[in-house]
Amino acid sequence: MDNTVRLVKPEAMIFDMDGTLFQTETLLLPAHNKLFDILREEGHYEGETPDEELVLSCLGMLLPDIWKKVIPNGTPEAHARANELLLQLELEGLENEEAVLYPKVKETLEELHRRGVRLFVASNGLEQYVKGIAEARGIMPLFEGVYSAGEHGTATKVDLVRLLLDTHGVKTAWMVGDRSSDVEAGKGNGQTVIGCHYAGFGGTEELKGSDVIIDAFEQLLTLYDQAKEA
Repeated sequence: MDNTVRLVKPEAMIFDMDGTLFQTETLLLPAHNKLFDILREEGHYEGETPDEELVLSCLGMLLPDIWKKVIPNGTPEAHARANELLLQLELEGLENEEAVLYPKVKETLEELHRRGVRLFVASNGLEQYVKGIAEARGIMPLFEGVYSAGEHGTATKVDLVRLLLDTHGVKTAWMVGDRSSDVEAGKGNGQTVIGCHYAGFGGTEELKGSDVIIDAFEQLLTLYDQAKEA
């Protein structure tokens, strides 16, 4: 953990979902192969199933941008069907106990909540997917708000986080995430950014601009305890 910056205790923490709270590959990869099997059967896709690493590299993007990379020659109808199928398969997959949060996520969130930190989620995913994970893994009651691009129709995560901050009157927050969009969302709203380096979906450049980078989720507690009062 790089902690050369002296942080100030925030009133709130805002978390990305995929690659930050949720170990996305445990849900996405089993759904990935089924998705393309169905698309082929329905005539929406031809050829080999795209490489899993390509799909994982797109995590954190808005869904339309993901399909532009994964199915670049797909029709709008194919992309729309892929949206429907992915959500369906992932919601079904949440019933599988192998689809998991990262280690110590629930315990750390519970401790932060006990200490009076206001907790939020801001994700570029679909509403049912993001809220479905929080519900299925028992962390939904810990959050004051769960925001998704799918629900609010925001074009960027900067806009989504701004909406969250304004709606809830949050003045100081730590934006916690693993992708460049999380860094941009925090810095674009004048907030501290904690970069998460344990997912491994993006390179080190993804987290450039973070105030602190952590290698395990529970390190957030140490950062919070060491931070000075506002």
